[in-house]
Amino acid sequence: MIPGFGTELPEAVLVRGIAGGSFEQVTKRLGVLHALRELGVPVYNDARAIERSVDKSMTSLLLHAAGVPTPPTWAMESAAQAQRLVMRESAAGRALVLKPLFGSQGKGLRLVGCVDGVHVPLPALDGAFGSLAYLQRFVAPISSPGFDWRVLVIGGRAVTAMKRVSKHWVHNVKQGARCEPAMLTPALRKIAEAAAHTLAMDYAGIDVIPEGDEATLRVLEVNGVAARQGLQRVTPFNIARAIVDDLLDRRLPQARGGVRRA
Repeated sequence: MIPGFGTELPEAVLVRGIAGGSFEQVTKRLGVLHALRELGVPVYNDARAIERSVDKSMTSLLLHAAGVPTPPTWAMESAAQAQRLVMRESAAGRALVLKPLFGSQGKGLRLVGCVDGVHVPLPALDGAFGSLAYLQRFVAPISSPGFDWRVLVIGGRAVTAMKRVSKHWVHNVKQGARCEPAMLTPALRKIAEAAAHTLAMDYAGIDVIPEGDEATLRVLEVNGVAARQGLQRVTPFNIARAIVDDLLDRRLPQARGGVRRA
């Protein structure tokens, strides 16, 4: 039973976020979305897609397996093994980004390895890192200030994009990055659509960074419940309308056997 629906089911569900909580609570909330899908209710994005994108190690694995360019990434439970990796990368003059596996909005990111010519060791992995090292090779900025792109994909099609510009190496808006309008080039469109397709997302915010030059692109993350306020401020494209239209025009008719709305 869902509050407001009595014993009936909704015609469709648009997921705007999964509330935080204990492991058990989050599992139950995802379980509700799984159950709705099994009962024939279109869920946008469904729980399987959200799980693929929330778990950064699964995102990296699927992108790599599909041939979508993404930085080399490791996920290790052994602190000793992770420390050896950091030392090896550092000796080669490379830095790594240590990220919480389930983190968002750029919170808790740390640079380790060779950082500005100085070796930075792996910190303790308890607390925010959950005794697990998710390490992604650092992609150095190609300009000062540095930037990356957030590309919005809806219904398999890249529809708009922005640059996130920051003097800090973390380019998330919540960490102080500045949003700027960006042209949706064929290369950006191609890599973002490939990433969304790989994770079977109805809609997604794809974080793309240039490596070496603007012609070489890498997908950093795929966001299944992406915040869109920053992007909406710098684009005339109506994001909310496009998401709702895709749900009503594509996903709802699929559940009803192909009958489209008038």
